[in-house]
Amino acid sequence: MEEKEVILTQEGYNNLEKELEHLRTEKRAEIAERIKTALGFGDLSENSEYDEAKTAQTENETKIAELETKLRHAKIIDEKDIDTKTIQIGNKVKLYDVEFKEEVEYTIVGSTEVNLVENKISNESPLGKALMGAKKGDTVEVEAPEGIIQYNILSINK
Repeated sequence: MEEKEVILTQEGYNNLEKELEHLRTEKRAEIAERIKTALGFGDLSENSEYDEAKTAQTENETKIAELETKLRHAKIIDEKDIDTKTIQIGNKVKLYDVEFKEEVEYTIVGSTEVNLVENKISNESPLGKALMGAKKGDTVEVEAPEGIIQYNILSINK
């Protein structure tokens, strides 16, 4: 199976490396201690603490493998290659929502870095797809469950 390229900013790559290091060290040690403590309770056939610790261990190892794969297939977007003529990953865009008559601002990121609290949207999301390649002054339409939403592109920045 061919792995999909993971597009990341340098910040996103660094965050994944930090998370991976945490899971490999602190989290593994914490789970190992839980398993050791649970083994002290005796009979494993009726030991829910042991079962929970082993499940946590499996989940942690799965997450570690997933992060290793993402980092191995990462393509880091170099900020100096980010252009402000057309929207691409790494751009901050200011939009005017035609329906709600309000300005909104988003940063376009790869799917791994999505963070709606920080207004970081994926290039693969419906809005992200509509914005990719658009220019300042363009109007894009996004199909949403409640209908078509129009946005005017006010600015494109790094």
